[in-house]
Amino acid sequence: MADVKRIKAGIVGGAGYTGGEMIRLLLNHPDVTISFVHSRSNAGNPLHAVHADLLGETDLLFTSELSNDIDVMFLCLGHGESRKFLEATEVASHVKVIDLSQDFRLGETVKDRTFVYGLPEMQRELIREANNIANPGCFATAIQLGLLPLAKAGLLQEVHTTGITGSTGAGQSLQATSHFTWRASNISTYKVLNHQHLKEIRRSLQLLQPGFSAPVNFVPVRGDFPRGIWVTSYLQSDLSLEAAVQLYKDYYAGHPFTHVSDRQIDLKQVVNTNKVLIQLEKAGDKLIIHSIEDNLLKGASGQAVQNMNLLCGLEETAGLRLKSIVF
Repeated sequence: MADVKRIKAGIVGGAGYTGGEMIRLLLNHPDVTISFVHSRSNAGNPLHAVHADLLGETDLLFTSELSNDIDVMFLCLGHGESRKFLEATEVASHVKVIDLSQDFRLGETVKDRTFVYGLPEMQRELIREANNIANPGCFATAIQLGLLPLAKAGLLQEVHTTGITGSTGAGQSLQATSHFTWRASNISTYKVLNHQHLKEIRRSLQLLQPGFSAPVNFVPVRGDFPRGIWVTSYLQSDLSLEAAVQLYKDYYAGHPFTHVSDRQIDLKQVVNTNKVLIQLEKAGDKLIIHSIEDNLLKGASGQAVQNMNLLCGLEETAGLRLKSIVF
């Protein structure tokens, strides 16, 4: 946008996967300058010493110092750490905070900061007026975008959903289930019917369909690929396929990153983008919804930048016109 001043951004927790994606996006954002990238353990090191893809892109160094001379602060910290950081740190009231952890997704507050749940396809206008954003979870984003049109129409019933995620969804710290030798050519479930994202999913669905109390039966699966999420949900529905497709296309009209496909979709279409693709099928009285995304972009850092664009009065798509790598 021609007359908009450049937004000054700070990144806290810049050494992880979401921090690295945030740096990459903001370095190439037409309206943003990165003021600092905070990491105590890497202070003084160049960013490319941790994020090798940034070699030749920037000479910025990690710092242990914080500054309030910024417009927006991204918290790319582990779950539970964002609350601790904000409790222990004096962040000026004019600084907008976008938190990528789960610490504030259920309406929690800290130091008089209230957080708006940052799913633009559900409450874009509230996000525009907010000062603090709780960025949705990766699985939560894909599952919700597959169900919101039905909830808005009051048509949700008991949902069965399976989601498979890439290894980057587990974070950069090494775990037994993220070793290459374990993950490659392997698959496993975890937190079956008890995943932490279910709470924010139910909260959102009930905002659109008050009184919705049926189960959302979610089976998460670890995939043997680095990035991306594939979700398949199904429920009983009287809608014809044509009526369901029209319902979804009407709901997402005007939302630049969520698209309903008339053809079969595949995960490579969304990897390295901020898009969600949705495909519907009908089998007897069951409506099947496939929804796919990149867990590090629309499921994390890309959606955070989308929220920043809305908060700061920028074009919603600024810095996020990314092409998928399909081969």
